[in-house]
Amino acid sequence: MSTVALRSVPGFADRLISFTRALEIRRADTDEDREAIFRLRYDAYLREGAIAPNFGRRFGDRFDETENVWIFGLRLDGALVSSIRVHVATERYPESPTVDAFSDILMPELKAGKIIVDPTRLVADLEASRLYPELPYATVRLGFVASEYFNADLGLAAVRPEHQAYYRRVFMLNTMSEPRPYLGLTKKLGLMGVHYPSVRDQIIRRFPHMRSTPAERELLFGGPRARQLSSRTAEPAEVGSASGKAAVGA
Repeated sequence: MSTVALRSVPGFADRLISFTRALEIRRADTDEDREAIFRLRYDAYLREGAIAPNFGRRFGDRFDETENVWIFGLRLDGALVSSIRVHVATERYPESPTVDAFSDILMPELKAGKIIVDPTRLVADLEASRLYPELPYATVRLGFVASEYFNADLGLAAVRPEHQAYYRRVFMLNTMSEPRPYLGLTKKLGLMGVHYPSVRDQIIRRFPHMRSTPAERELLFGGPRARQLSSRTAEPAEVGSASGKAAVGA
């Protein structure tokens, strides 16, 4: 999806909080939810010319099936409006699309014991993205929530060159590699990353909707898979009031 430029309109932070609270965040644990997300992905990436058409009109890949992945659909008034996929990579569970594409840079970090959060497949419904400029900010928040829950060292973004300025400005990510071929896409993506603990507080001050509670984090990311990932994923202290209502699929 096209990235929305950072807005300086007074009250935008307040609108972000209100909009995020209005969303239903649903973990895609059912086949029905996953298929709806794969179709949304297909429409978004095809619209940008980032993939070729296919008969099934769906866009998924092998990284949707790894043990360390969480796929989310965000709904507004019951309708699916956006989605994001979050991988949490560790030395024991290194699978992630960005680690795969930039293994020479990222595997040494994992072997050194680092925890990496890799949000990918950020997509939105076309009409919803036109109506709600807050939507990409609310969707990408889930990578931030994962970083908090898993005590991440490094947050990533695989980004097209024309979008890097947005990620640098909003999330203070640094360029780590020039663009390379990336799984399933016709366009190359560059690697950006940041040491999460160094920017966490500053991002929350600028974007209060990024705050989450331990209860929300546990609802979204908790369970047996989370406990398998790392002994370092114990819940940190609370960082603010909940800024979204989450509903986990069955």
